Amino acid sequence: MIHLEEEAARCLLCENPPCSAACKKADPARAIRAIRFDNADLAGEWLAPATPEELEAAEKACIHYDKPIRLREIAAMLPEPPARSLPSLAIDFCGIPCENPFFLASSAVSTNYEMVSSALKAGWGGVFYKTICTEDIHEVSPRFDAVHNDHESFIGFRNMEQLSENSLDTDLHILRRLKKDFPSKVVIASIMGTDEQDWINLARSVEQAGVDAVELNFSCPQMRMAGMGSDVGRNPELVSTYTGYVKQSVSIPVIAKMTPNVASMTLVALSAHLAGADGISAINTIKSVTLNNRSAVSTQKVISGYSGRAVKPIALRFILEMANNALRKQLELSGIGGIENWWDALDFIRLGCSNVQVCTAVMQYGYRLIDDLKLGLQNYMADKGIAKLKDLVGTEIHHFVTPSDLDRDTIVFPKFNLEKCIGCGRCYISCRDGGHQAISFGENRRPHLNGAKCVGCHLCRLICPTASIGAAKRVPKPKGN
Repeated sequence: MIHLEEEAARCLLCENPPCSAACKKADPARAIRAIRFDNADLAGEWLAPATPEELEAAEKACIHYDKPIRLREIAAMLPEPPARSLPSLAIDFCGIPCENPFFLASSAVSTNYEMVSSALKAGWGGVFYKTICTEDIHEVSPRFDAVHNDHESFIGFRNMEQLSENSLDTDLHILRRLKKDFPSKVVIASIMGTDEQDWINLARSVEQAGVDAVELNFSCPQMRMAGMGSDVGRNPELVSTYTGYVKQSVSIPVIAKMTPNVASMTLVALSAHLAGADGISAINTIKSVTLNNRSAVSTQKVISGYSGRAVKPIALRFILEMANNALRKQLELSGIGGIENWWDALDFIRLGCSNVQVCTAVMQYGYRLIDDLKLGLQNYMADKGIAKLKDLVGTEIHHFVTPSDLDRDTIVFPKFNLEKCIGCGRCYISCRDGGHQAISFGENRRPHLNGAKCVGCHLCRLICPTASIGAAKRVPKPKGN
């Protein structure tokens, strides 16, 4: 029997997939994408109409370099999708009505009219257009690098890209055209100035172009000119100064984009708030190094920005700190960092974000990612009986406390499902060499827990490749623990 997620992970996610072309009524490729992006319970909708013969033909049409994706076995494993009406994802951000919270981040995925219009047609709620400036930008080649997992997905992504290479007039023309052609979508211009007057002129120019809001990029980690990007974002006084000048110069909402390359983001965000900012975007990329030669520029290497799923927990930490410091009640938050599926987006929303931005995942999977972002979040809301997305904003914050407030008098022991266990012994190895030597492993190739040694760390649960280890009920700690 196949493992559903592992089999779906082998799919190459082709453009114009031959497997779907081989089916008259079904769409195997769409079903695979649903499984890949955490909508497996709904994937049957796109496979159920296919006959066994069509699925066999789809497998034969598969262009996988190794062996075809086993669509017939996948179809047999999928549950019947629930019949339900899905709630709206509409939500306001900084007073701007948005049809959904999913926006393109200011980055390589939003650099020209053709790209942004394709995304908006696909269903994205809006865009933070790639940062506009008055400097002459010349990018390097190559400019990207990635850290992969076993299925060649990005764990982390490193880029040396800076700002828009278009002329200011070109970008302003694009912004006008986007607002004219997509009046119901939200277009936010990201800008970066060099001094007070430059910030003011850029902000006024994009406002005149008709954008809904302006984002101040205080966070780009790889500017070649000193005094720009994250050099500003680390300085609360400069953030306050530039935010104040822009806020006094325009009537549209002003959003300050934070750098994570600081010890505390809250102080800088507070400076932006006191200067009049309406919202905060966080985070931009984290300064990083990779040592292979794929991203070397004429043999030279630099420190540059890291993004992708690896940075999500760090981004959430900054969001939570700002929310816990009461900034969320005065400033709206737009979450960025490692959002690849709807669960990722939901995590940011539950920590106080009413808007989320996506970049790296779009670079890997394309704008079509929006289908499963919206579907998964809507299905979650339907499951929970939540009618309005705003009712989810900030709902997880109250669960977070300081370490001194945590319960240290009870324990949760791991619970082994021996019928599901395949006897690999990974839990035993990890507990023996990295835990508390609380698991034994006998000739029957099944683990046994020694409760007297177990401290309830649950390393074994994290290691188990078959999810055969669960959790027992929380009980008082035995004496001596």
